[in-house]
Parts: sequence; C-alpha cells; structure tokens
Amino acid sequence: MMWPNFFMQEEEQRFSGRGRGQRGKGLTDAQEGKIKLAFFVALVGVTLTVLAVGTEFWVEVNTYKQNHSLTCEAAHFGLWKFCYKKLWVEDVDEYRATCGPAELPGDSNCSYFKFFTTGENAHIFQRVTHKDLNISAAVMSLLSITFMVMGSICITMVLSKGVEFLLKPASFFFILSGTFVLITMELFRQAVRWLMASNQNVPLEYEYSWSVACAAAAGAILIFGGGCCLILVLPALPKKPWEYCLKKGTTS
Repeated sequence: MMWPNFFMQEEEQRFSGRGRGQRGKGLTDAQEGKIKLAFFVALVGVTLTVLAVGTEFWVEVNTYKQNHSLTCEAAHFGLWKFCYKKLWVEDVDEYRATCGPAELPGDSNCSYFKFFTTGENAHIFQRVTHKDLNISAAVMSLLSITFMVMGSICITMVLSKGVEFLLKPASFFFILSGTFVLITMELFRQAVRWLMASNQNVPLEYEYSWSVACAAAAGAILIFGGGCCLILVLPALPKKPWEYCLKKGTTS
C-alpha cells in the first residue's frame, strides 16, 4: 500500500505545480519570460561592448590636404592599436578640408600601442599619447567584460537550475559592467584630449567614430538590462539565499 500512496502524492504535487503555472524549478512562466527578456537586452549590450572593445575606430585623426599633393594622411585608433592610413586625395570629398574618413580605401599600417609591449608612449603625427590614461581605459574595458560574463553565468543558472537568488547579483553585475563601459569612454576621451594638446605645431582635426557610438549604446543598454532584472523580477523572488535553501528543504 505504500507504493500506490507514494505515486499518488507525486501526482498531486505535479498537478498542483502545473496549476500554479510553475515549471518545476520555482519560477512561474511570467517570471521566466521577464528574465529571458531582460537577459536578451543585456546580451545586446554585451555584443555591442565586445564589438567596440575589439575594434580600432574609436577616433579618427586627420591631417589637412596639401596643395598639389596626390595623397594625404589619416589615422584611427582604439583601446589597443592604431592604424596609419594614406589616402588618395581624389577619393576625399572635395569640400572637405581634411583627409578622411578612415573608411576610404588606401594603404594602411596597423600596430598595437607600445605601452602594452615595451611600456613606451606612442607618437601619432608628432603628438604623444598619455599611456596611463590609455592603459586605464583598457583595464576598465576588461573589467566590464568580466562583469558581463559573471552576470551571464548567473542568469544562466537562474534559468537552467532555478537558483533564483542569483538574479540579484546578475543585475548588479550588468549595471556595473555598463557603468565601467561609460567610464572607459570618459578615460579614452581624456586620453584623446591629452594627445591633441601635446603638440600644436602640426594642425590636425579629430572626430569620434562608430566604435564610440557602440560603446555608448552598450553602456546604456547594459544598465537598462540590469535595471530590468532588478525592478521587474526581483520583488517576486527570495531576497536571501538562505530563504531559497529553506524553501527547497521544506519542499523536499
């Protein structure tokens, strides 16, 4: 008689769980849907951050076009490396006073910054970089990616294993990651200003490019995604890990 009673209890628990709209891991369908939506938003920010950090189109530095010259010089760089580019003047817009943009076809020579290898400052068109600011920006970007990975692991554990209390640290990880992306942008901006002010003998113009736009969008999206996790889902979940463990023990 013990076995029929055991199976009857299991069947009652299974059907009672379905009646509450649970998936057998402590999350309702509505909660799981909200978590997946917030996670998708955060993943968009993660993708944009990786794209921005891995590319060297943060800023373009352009020389002025010279009379009777067939070529002109431009440069573009990011957090890790810079590229010199020699462009044909006939490809540049005739109404543009400076060389560029860097996307135009031409001879390109790219290399990593020396302060990552030999510890020396780099020289770009007779101007000197501020290696401390550049290194700080690169380190902040790596910390941002680290927090993204930690947040993604936490969300994966919530969705796959039902470890609900990890949603709160996941939201904080994404918010911190977005904040660090914005700090990276500010440090990079200060480094560019230092570079342009280091020597005024050669007239140059600079403009920020699409990698910076990706970083700015990534920072805002990550903060928004982390806020969604915190605001939309957290009130319905256990606030402390031991509450979750106690609930699991009682269910067992």
